[in-house]
Amino acid sequence: MRLGTRGSALARVQADAVAGALGGAEIVEITTSGDRGVAGDKARWIDTIEDALERGDIDLAVHSAKDVPAASLLRPGMAVAAVLPREDARDALVGAAALDDVPEGARVGTASLRRRAQLLAVRPDLEIVDLRGNVDTRLRRLAEGACDALVLAAAGLRRLGRGDEIGVLLDPAVFVPAPGQGALALEGRAIPEGIVDAPADTALGLERAVVEALGATCDTPVGCHYDGTALHAFVGLPDGSEWLRDAVTGPDPAAALVARLRTMGADDLLARAGELA
Repeated sequence: MRLGTRGSALARVQADAVAGALGGAEIVEITTSGDRGVAGDKARWIDTIEDALERGDIDLAVHSAKDVPAASLLRPGMAVAAVLPREDARDALVGAAALDDVPEGARVGTASLRRRAQLLAVRPDLEIVDLRGNVDTRLRRLAEGACDALVLAAAGLRRLGRGDEIGVLLDPAVFVPAPGQGALALEGRAIPEGIVDAPADTALGLERAVVEALGATCDTPVGCHYDGTALHAFVGLPDGSEWLRDAVTGPDPAAALVARLRTMGADDLLARAGELA
């Protein structure tokens, strides 16, 4: 069994976990367009891995689930499933013990439009610094003074053994995570059922369904998170000046949530967000 993955420290930790669950596998490190600094949508973080999958150079691809494009954009014949129990899906604030402790006008680092919008929605005084790179790079930039605080995925910090850097975990009902955040996904023509995690896969399917139905992209600030009971969503403008937040429960929460968001004006908000991105 050959598993394709990016070569970053976090990607390797994730691939090692999947290989262990499979009872052993050869890990093939692949450089993606995103790793080479190519701009574009989130597919740039998995494009060359999918190429290798199509050619048959690897049997399965290991992804951070939040990097996987909508189902309609998957390569022909490929399926995606969440594997292994999901890590903490929440965003983490690094550099302060609470968001209220971050001084007025402070610089907070993130490259995510979703995080930018959610931070500015509750703290419009903050200066958002476009801070890119892997987890270690961003933590180093914080230490060097490039910003006063950071917002990162808690899952990545913990998987790298840097959970002690977390100042506070942000409330996912307010700071709604990215779809699939904290989950690992396998992509391939056939996914080994033995390592598919049913709760994680259910959550991933619901979160992805909402984003795809809304037509959201990485250029629009959208969050969606299923906590096992309620399905939460956030849609906003990049500057946080206008936003929607809602949550639903019930037998078909994705369809219900999309309908409610549209009634609240989500389509117009997303269109304007795309123009501003």
